[in-house]
Amino acid sequence: MNIAVIFAGGVGRRMNAKDKPKQFLKVHGKPIIVHTIEVFQEHGDIDGITVACVEDWIPYMEELKAAYNLTKIGAIVPGGATGQLSIYNALKACADTYGIGDNIVLIHDGVRPLIDAVTITDNIEAVKRFGSAITCGPAIESVVLTDNGSDISEVAPRDNSRVAKAPESFYLKDILKAQEDSISRGITNEIDSCALMAHHGMNMHIVEGNTRNIKITTPEDFYMFKAIYDSRENAQLDVEE
Repeated sequence: MNIAVIFAGGVGRRMNAKDKPKQFLKVHGKPIIVHTIEVFQEHGDIDGITVACVEDWIPYMEELKAAYNLTKIGAIVPGGATGQLSIYNALKACADTYGIGDNIVLIHDGVRPLIDAVTITDNIEAVKRFGSAITCGPAIESVVLTDNGSDISEVAPRDNSRVAKAPESFYLKDILKAQEDSISRGITNEIDSCALMAHHGMNMHIVEGNTRNIKITTPEDFYMFKAIYDSRENAQLDVEE
């Protein structure tokens, strides 16, 4: 099976939203997280969806599941204290709901609604061939490394630099084992699954994703998503791959 893990366990303080977490802000009358989930819902190779959600908002997420006919959602679980723990809660729910076997999980931010079907397919195929898939975009500006936060120690060649995005995809058995090993050693706040698996020695495969696959973190990101959505709806821009 191919299972989408949608994590939306944070409250998005950088968004400065007035009364709700950023994943529930609406664009064209529809919450951002619904825009995201619908791409996976409509993909023929996705068999199930697990959502990790802010605990107090789980009843509302259940309402959205029914209202938008998100039939592939098999479980909605509370998020954790960190993004890593939110993903872990969702992975455990995947194992409980669907079993482990050779199931593939595509781990995706609830606030990355511009994911497309081609990227989802490429992730699934890459896991089957290479055991992993990290969706990346080109680094369009120079990437510098520092030793102390103030002095540049290295300027990474732009041709070899990528920005990790999402989905990040693995066999469920591999990512769950790495999560449990990290948590047993007190590591609970890895920045993302790519970093976690790198620390476990996995050689990860890149999937080139579209440049519009932004994560909505700030008000500027929100307005950018709305502008792209409006342009696509109005057929003003060629925004298809």
